[in-house]
Amino acid sequence: MRDDRLEAKRAAEQLDKPAAEARNLAERLGLDPYPVRYWVVDHDEMNELIAYGGFQQRYPHWRWGMNYERQRKKDRHGLGKAFEIVNNDDPSHAFLQESNTMADQKAVITHVEGHADFFANNNWFGLYADRGEDGPNAAARLARNADRLAAIGRRADVDREAVERLIDAVSAIEDTIDQHSPVNAARDGDAIEPTSDGDDPREELQAKIDELDLSAEVQDDVFDEEWLDAQDGGVEPDKPRPDVLAFLRDHGKRYDPETGKAVDREPWETTVIDAIREEVYYFAGQKVTKVMNEGWATYWESIMMGGEGFAGPDEFLTYADHMARVLGSPGLNPYKLGFELWTHVELQAARRDVVDKLLRVDGITPENFHAEIDIDEVVDTLQPHPAIEGAGPAMLDELAELAADGDPRVDAEMVDRALSVRKGDTDADEGPDIETYPWKLLTDEGLAERHYVLSRPQHRTALRNLSRSTLEERARYMFDVDRYATVSDALSDVDRTAGWSRMYAVRESHNDVTFLDEFLTDEFVRERNYFTYEYSQAGEEFRVASTDADDVKRKLLLQFTNFGKPTIVVLDGNFKNRGELLLGHQYNGVALDEAQAKATLERVFELWGRPVNLATIRTEYNEKELRNARRRNSEPEGTEVGVRLQYDGGEVTEHELAPEIADRIAADDVDYDTKPDEWLA
Repeated sequence: MRDDRLEAKRAAEQLDKPAAEARNLAERLGLDPYPVRYWVVDHDEMNELIAYGGFQQRYPHWRWGMNYERQRKKDRHGLGKAFEIVNNDDPSHAFLQESNTMADQKAVITHVEGHADFFANNNWFGLYADRGEDGPNAAARLARNADRLAAIGRRADVDREAVERLIDAVSAIEDTIDQHSPVNAARDGDAIEPTSDGDDPREELQAKIDELDLSAEVQDDVFDEEWLDAQDGGVEPDKPRPDVLAFLRDHGKRYDPETGKAVDREPWETTVIDAIREEVYYFAGQKVTKVMNEGWATYWESIMMGGEGFAGPDEFLTYADHMARVLGSPGLNPYKLGFELWTHVELQAARRDVVDKLLRVDGITPENFHAEIDIDEVVDTLQPHPAIEGAGPAMLDELAELAADGDPRVDAEMVDRALSVRKGDTDADEGPDIETYPWKLLTDEGLAERHYVLSRPQHRTALRNLSRSTLEERARYMFDVDRYATVSDALSDVDRTAGWSRMYAVRESHNDVTFLDEFLTDEFVRERNYFTYEYSQAGEEFRVASTDADDVKRKLLLQFTNFGKPTIVVLDGNFKNRGELLLGHQYNGVALDEAQAKATLERVFELWGRPVNLATIRTEYNEKELRNARRRNSEPEGTEVGVRLQYDGGEVTEHELAPEIADRIAADDVDYDTKPDEWLA
């Protein structure tokens, strides 16, 4: 904990021990986080950090000031207090607000430890921010980019406003990257091959025209300089290319208003594009794992603060209020959704382990499972050992007996040190503080049993609610091995770490889309009352559309696919053989915001230097359809119409979309007519 201000130093000194003990507990629970450096800051400093995306230095641009002003107003009016901010780096840097109560600070620290573990172990963070030997090194990278872009803006031969306009243009399309490839993949793996063995493509083209033996008048009229310029660098991808930003970097030009033509970029312009694109990739990890990451941190915060009493008795009510506010915020709440999904993953894994054991008991089948097995007795048997559940000074002797028998759930060394303190053989300062931190007496296996998901009161019915079809599905993949004579024998073999082990494995490989696709089940949607709602064209209001799990899943997946933004790809870099750019909106039934799309095309023009086009599909409704639908209280079907928007430097014009292009971007079976932020309650 470090800060130059006296108030911050005082606050930081009080947090040194809780921060160290939170790290000890996190590691004992099985987490493997990056080292974390904590900083205590005031309101204004926190707002600045949020404006800068969690870092103290960013490249010069007006949007940081806009972000700061927005956050300052939210903070002032109580619309979005930030308790902390932490970045993906090794070491991670976490900033705590000095006005937080001690209970809030502890909650933030345990939450941060969860984030630091996710940063260090999730493969998607490794994809976007190469860990290498020195880790992501994000703070240094962003500071280096800030210095480079600031130096460009100070150059005498560079117009500062031109730098600002270029940054604006790149920022407008910064999410059009390939989320499934690392930052250098587009340059390294998709380079454009030369058209001939070292020949100048322009000279080669002119030679072919000369072979036509046309008159000078016809040549000047048909194959003039403008036409020849349009052919330079024209590239047609073999398949739609998702990394639009890289394509524009590699093949784009700059429009010169003095000549009215596209000209090659200056080297500094490519430097700016590369720097911003690199940062977009760094922040992509947070965008594609928002639900997983926040849910993961919230889960382990709850285990540490509530389950292990890291919030003291006088702090627990404050912490409970803190957690209630975090999980109770309205709309699509990534903390709540993520926390519930991680608990669901844990529950599924633990329940599967128990069911697999019980179905191996002689005489137990899916057909007689509920008749032959006393579920209440099973749940009682699965409760933690009393000495494990109540680990602390009062259970020291019982834990010592378990340790003497070599029980892997007990930390024998810590128990021995605690006994030495009790006997007076060791000074209390040298022994573990088991009164405040009783978890020090247990290993990760002991803590897993202490927090075993099927022993929690809210999950006592998890085994009873198993359907026969679920049991039959599990039995289908079993073989007649490892049979048990009794239910008691089977339960003695249950793995109390199964839930956490599964969570750790999922944490490594998934992003939000794959996470939701695999674990948002019918059971999850039904028990937590999720539903979808849509805007009714007939009723001109929002209505509940479905409680079906598949519908909920599809709409959530669209919310998180491609950062929840429309998916735009490069279809043609030489559209109509005129060097124009053709972008395609991969239409999934959700229409573009065309006003925003037209404004974005103007920005793309600045990066391409020649006319740009965007192919999309909209659904149109005529008045007769709408009247009939209102009368029948039904929804109009509408007609899907292909549209090509074009911007040539003057104004955006609208054109009919060629059928073959419409086929390349046409919708599949998805039929959603709302925007992502209107989907889920």
